[in-house]
Amino acid sequence: MHRRNLGRLLAAGALLFATTAAMVPATAQAQTGKTIVGGFDVGPGGFQGNFNPLTATAGFTWLNTYFEPLVIYTSDLSKLTGALASEFALGQDNLTYTFKLAQTNWHDGTPFTSADVKFTLELAKNAESGSIFAARLADIASVETPDARTAVVKLSKPNSAFLSVLSQLMMLPQHALSSVNVKEVAKSAWWSTKPAGTGPFKFVKHVSDQYVELAAYDGYRGGKPKADRLINRYFANPAAAVAALRAGEIQFTFAEPDDAKTFKGNGGFRVIEGDSYVVNYIGFNHRAGIWSDLRVRQAVMHAIDRNAIVSSLYGGAAKLANCGYVAPQLLAKDMADYAYNPQKAKDLLAEAGWEKINGSKPIPWLTYYNTPQVANVMAAVQAMLAQVGVNVVPRALDVPSYNGIVRSEKWQDFPLVYAGLQNGPNPGSLNVGLNAAQIPPSGNNIMRVEMPPLTDGLNAAMGETDPAKADGRWQKVCKEMNAALPWGPMWVASRYGVVSSKLKDFFWTPAPGGGPFVSHPEKWDFAP
Repeated sequence: MHRRNLGRLLAAGALLFATTAAMVPATAQAQTGKTIVGGFDVGPGGFQGNFNPLTATAGFTWLNTYFEPLVIYTSDLSKLTGALASEFALGQDNLTYTFKLAQTNWHDGTPFTSADVKFTLELAKNAESGSIFAARLADIASVETPDARTAVVKLSKPNSAFLSVLSQLMMLPQHALSSVNVKEVAKSAWWSTKPAGTGPFKFVKHVSDQYVELAAYDGYRGGKPKADRLINRYFANPAAAVAALRAGEIQFTFAEPDDAKTFKGNGGFRVIEGDSYVVNYIGFNHRAGIWSDLRVRQAVMHAIDRNAIVSSLYGGAAKLANCGYVAPQLLAKDMADYAYNPQKAKDLLAEAGWEKINGSKPIPWLTYYNTPQVANVMAAVQAMLAQVGVNVVPRALDVPSYNGIVRSEKWQDFPLVYAGLQNGPNPGSLNVGLNAAQIPPSGNNIMRVEMPPLTDGLNAAMGETDPAKADGRWQKVCKEMNAALPWGPMWVASRYGVVSSKLKDFFWTPAPGGGPFVSHPEKWDFAP
């Protein structure tokens, strides 16, 4: 598709999908001491307004400044290392994990012990708590606490993704939450008023829809932080955050590619670019009925000129995905490339009887991405699908509203979504969105995918603890995804952050969901 034709399609689609910029929230009042202000929850790696790590699908860059997991990814996302677990090891049975715990205190002065680990794992495993980890931790058979500094977790079967899951599970204080009824935990005001973590900063206050403020924790085991305060300022969209960055009101934010380019060569800022490790996909709700015929799903793929979108709207900063992965070692051979072919799309729809299945009836298309770039992408896709007779109507929601809808049972409300899910650094990340055992409320298989060959392949890969055989297992998963199209895989995009040159020893990477990853917030420094 030529660029000018894409422009016409964009213009047509934009008539049906318009976005309105909201007012920029007021900034926090000036603080005494050294204060770092950032848009830490701006963009797809953030989760603005969420304070409960048991329900967090993103936002870990910020959450990890005051909460901590047992293990965490290194800054290059290449391996897991200890956080609250100073040491950890897997036994020869491939089932028993032993964690030696760091000696530290909660922000309220109570010692952190193995009892907190047991409490957190059992709470997170209980779906009644609202935890998104319930299905991912279902293999835990027992948690033993032989002493205050040791926790032993035994699984019912090998799970190659277990430690990766733990990297996103923030440890919680038993003494503060054990008295709360499990069914009321998710709604507790504790999360946004007086949470106690073990990280380098402690919670001070939250001003609704404006900002969250933390203060340096003098008792942090890694030493007192160099900054006195951290402020996470909320923004209606990335453009508003970029404007605040230019004005010197904040020192860091995620930025859309076009905005990030405008900072290059400017000595007052540093641009960070990296792989998002997130595959964007068009999600077919498999219980909606209209996507049951594989030929319909194939038609959707052939109707979209993904190369034109990547070139024009992503500026080439994305890689096409024909399964859930783009990493070479995980790709299967001889996969269909679903090249742009609108006539083939029309023929497939005709063969499947699309006129009787749905015809021109509008199909709600939901997303939680609220950025101009995604608005343009969805407008382009909308116009391309309209050319072959599929009438989708994009609708952008805030994350809580989106999650509430897609985890419900009202299929007519979300027959189609545009979303993203981690495809690394651990390939097992996709399991939560595709395994039949992960359908809500148990897990995050929001598209209700129930494909036995795919589930069998995922189970085999998840249970493979031999690194020499693991890639082959995931290649089979990739092959099955490519052939059966549980989703319509689109691309994996690069992401950008922009940092003021006045911010020293600050580390950020576009990790999926914001991490967590080793970033040493206690070392962040700011020269006013």
